This record gives sequence, C-alpha cells and structure tokens, in this order.
Amino acid sequence: MKFTGIKQIAQALRSKVISVQELYDESVQRLNTYEELNCIINTTPELAAAQIKKAQTQIDTNQGSLLTGVPIVHKDLFCVKNTKTTCGSKILENFVAPYDATIVENLNGAGMVTIAKANMDEFAMGSSNENSFFGVVKNPWDLTRVPGGSSGGSAASVAAGISPIATGSDTGGSIRQPAALCGVTGIKPSYGRASRYGMVAFASSLDQAGVFARAAEDCAYVLSEMCGFDGRDSTSAHVAKEDFSQNLNKSIKGMKIGIIPEWMDSLDDKLKNQTITAINKLKDLGAQLIEIELPKAHLAVSAYYVLAPAECSSNLSRFDGVRYGYQCDNPKDLNDLYVRTRTEGFGEEVKRRIMIGTWALSAGFYDAYYRKAQKIRRLIADDFQSAFTQVDIIAAPVTPEAAFEFNAKKDPVSMYQEDIFTIPSSLAGLPCLSMPIGLVDNLPVGLQLIGNNLAESTILNAAHQYQQDTSFHKLVAEGYDE
Repeated sequence: MKFTGIKQIAQALRSKVISVQELYDESVQRLNTYEELNCIINTTPELAAAQIKKAQTQIDTNQGSLLTGVPIVHKDLFCVKNTKTTCGSKILENFVAPYDATIVENLNGAGMVTIAKANMDEFAMGSSNENSFFGVVKNPWDLTRVPGGSSGGSAASVAAGISPIATGSDTGGSIRQPAALCGVTGIKPSYGRASRYGMVAFASSLDQAGVFARAAEDCAYVLSEMCGFDGRDSTSAHVAKEDFSQNLNKSIKGMKIGIIPEWMDSLDDKLKNQTITAINKLKDLGAQLIEIELPKAHLAVSAYYVLAPAECSSNLSRFDGVRYGYQCDNPKDLNDLYVRTRTEGFGEEVKRRIMIGTWALSAGFYDAYYRKAQKIRRLIADDFQSAFTQVDIIAAPVTPEAAFEFNAKKDPVSMYQEDIFTIPSSLAGLPCLSMPIGLVDNLPVGLQLIGNNLAESTILNAAHQYQQDTSFHKLVAEGYDE
C-alpha cells in the first residue's frame, strides 16, 4: 500500500484487502529498510498495538472515520503520552510525555495508528535538519543532501513511503521547505487553527502545527481532523471545525492568483522556469494571474531573526535541569547547575538563538530591535492584507534553491536566507502550502500557495486541481519505489 492515498487505503481496509496490522507491518518494514535516512528517532510499538486493535474493531463493525487504521508519524515535538518526546535535543533525550498533544489526541480519536516519532532540527531551529542531537536526516532523493528543516524527518518519511502521513510544525517555513526539498505536499494552516497545547514551544506567536502527505487531498483530510478550537491553548482561534476537503473538486476558473515578480527574478534560470511553468498550469486551469507587490517583505528575515530568538530565549528558560530533562553531573551550586546543564544540553544553533534573543530583549536594545521588529511584522501583515484585496491566493517560490549538500551553509546567515520566501507569510500568520512541481537537476522543487487568513480550503482547492492535472506529486526517488 506504499504511496497510496487515504481514500484508497480506507477502501482496502474496509474491503479486507489488507488488515490494519498488515498495513502497520508494511510501514515498519520500510522504516527498517531505510534506516540510513535517519528520519525516525524512536518507534511506538506498544502504543500502535493498542491502536491497531481498536481500529480493526471499528472497521469490522463499520465504525470509525476515513482515517481509521491509517499509519502516521509524529514530529518529535508533539507530546505523545508515555512516549519519549525529545525535540531532537540532548536536554530532552529521556523525557517521557505525561499527556497527548491536542493534535495527537484528535488524530488518535480519528483512529490513526502512530508508528514513530520523526527526527527534527533541535527545538525546530534549523532549515536543513543538520541540528539534531540524533544526527542529520538524509534526503531520499540524494543521501548527500539535506531534506530541509526543521521537519525534515517527517518529510523524508513520507517521501520514502514509510508513512502516508506525518505531522510537522512550521514557525518560519519548517513544513513548506522540507516538503519542497523532498517532493511531497505540506501545509501550514493559519496561526491558531491547530492547537499548540502539547507542542513544545519555540516561538509561541509563530509556531503552528501542520501536515505532510503526497497529495493535497490527503492533507485536507488529516488537517480537518487536526484542527479545531481548544480551550487549553490561549492562542487557539475561536472558529468552527471545518472540512477542508469540501471544495477540493471545485474549478479554479476565475480564481485570482497573485505573482510577485521580484521574488521570481531572484531565482536561478532553472528554478525560475520550473516555477513559471507551474504557475502557467494554474492559468491553463482557468486562474487569472495578477502581479502584486509586498513592499516590506524584504525586511522579513531580519525581523524574524529578532522575534523568534526573543521568544525562544523566554520559552527555553524552563529547561533548567531542575524539573525535567537533562541535568549536569555534580553541580556545585544552583548557578553551576543552570550553566552546565544548558551548556551541555543545548546544541550550538539553539544556544546561538537564545543568546540573540536574550540580547534583543535586554533593556538597552529592546526598543532598537525587538519593538522595531514587531512594527515591521505589522507592516508586512498589512502588505498581505492589501494584496488580498486584489487576489484570492498568492503563488510564489518556496526556496531559493533545491536541496543543498550537507555542511554547505557554514555561515548561519546564509542558512537563514533559505527561508526568505516562507518567513513573510509566517509573520502574518497566514495559511501556506508547498506542492511538488517537478525536478531541477534530478532534485524536487515546490511551489508555495499562500492564502488569506483562515482560507486553507482555497489553497488546498488550487493545489488539488493542479495535482489532478499533473503527476509531480506521484514522483518517487530512485530506489524507494520497490
């Protein structure tokens, strides 16, 4: 059943072509076969056993949902009860979550079977999945190249056919970028759509849970179950639960799609041509292309790398070696405990961002940097709102290049520039999707669709119509189609 969509899996399960146990075993077999990807931190056989039994009973009695029995991998920053939740960090290497995150709870309720926790950049800080304490994740399309980050393990597991579905989180591009580099579909919903309860925080005003699948249709099915108001999350949006699959088959004829010429012109010729071809396909399907401007978008990366580290320096202060997580050996006093626990427990990128954030929030620099970055964020959000008076969605590149080789971005600033096209919409809290649009030098590239606030169904509709007329989302890396 590898590389099979949710509807086909559900039909096979209910017609007894395959059992829930057999489907799970197939996923585990592929996980073991492709261990070299290092996309999984730990497996969850005991949890899966209970879920498999329950799902099979529901299917046998014609109960459950479309997702019942479907395997899933969770990014390892979502708490799964009685299971390690490491965030890719030494400091949480042995932390066992005492409860389920809300999105995990919701998907468990839909009958999905958890097979594993996915590798990730430590505390979701990174664009390449080179920052994990558990080692780098490799891209199935080329093992010498990065899968994108921070949700690289989730994207790679879907790309390799280990699981049809994986959860991810996106703070500044951490779903869209790995989706593009691994040749799968990934969606980040509007800020507040999916509960952050039980999701270990990086930057609380930006973090948002989302999903990976091969096709937009499957993303819509899973996102519909994931999302909904949660009183345990103070940032949860007070909006009714929505079925994002309802409008998938609607024609996009007359849909107004915004194009940002400045972004297109910054791409190299091969990537630019591939992106233009994809956008023209949307035009062939009846969409109207309209050139737009986002005048303040070029300031987004600078603002983000003040705001996100500031929030991370606050959120990560809870990791002190006292209450949970790693603790240094034989501390001399409380100060020694704090300093050595964090020095030994955090990786270099996390420490870098904590230092930047603490500095930006300090009395001498708060107004000059943090407050100014917040003002820029507001201006960028205003630019998007102005654009959405002219268009329904925006089509844009996801990344400035295809997957790069490991250790290619030794300068942190050059790594941060990989998020140049994804950060603006993150600052505005908008829903965004990345979908495969072909290969450049035998590596996958994606197209980003950005919607107005709470317009997930619109971008999923456009992506699904594109995927009905193309087959790029069905491409499989050589060696993984066996």
